[in-house]
Amino acid sequence: MARFKYVNNELIEITGTELTELEAKELEFNNNLFDRALEEVRLKRNNLLAKTDWTDLPSSPLTDEKKSEWQTYRTNLRDITEGITTVEQARAVEFPEKPSK
Repeated sequence: MARFKYVNNELIEITGTELTELEAKELEFNNNLFDRALEEVRLKRNNLLAKTDWTDLPSSPLTDEKKSEWQTYRTNLRDITEGITTVEQARAVEFPEKPSK
């Protein structure tokens, strides 16, 4: 199947070498979909963890019961990537609901 590109506003067919390079880039992109999807989950997870660091501080105003709830929440966040093996699983991750203060 022919592939095309624009050169000076003119649509021309790409060469065999260009096609080989393009297909290699597309293959690399598709092979990295899982890594990128998992990285998105990790970034969100890390952001949520950072926003709750205060709950583990000794000076935290939380009761022991609330600290325990937050520790469970944070553990669930840290464990959220376990068992993810596909792009679909990574995209379907549901983050736990954070406890009330």
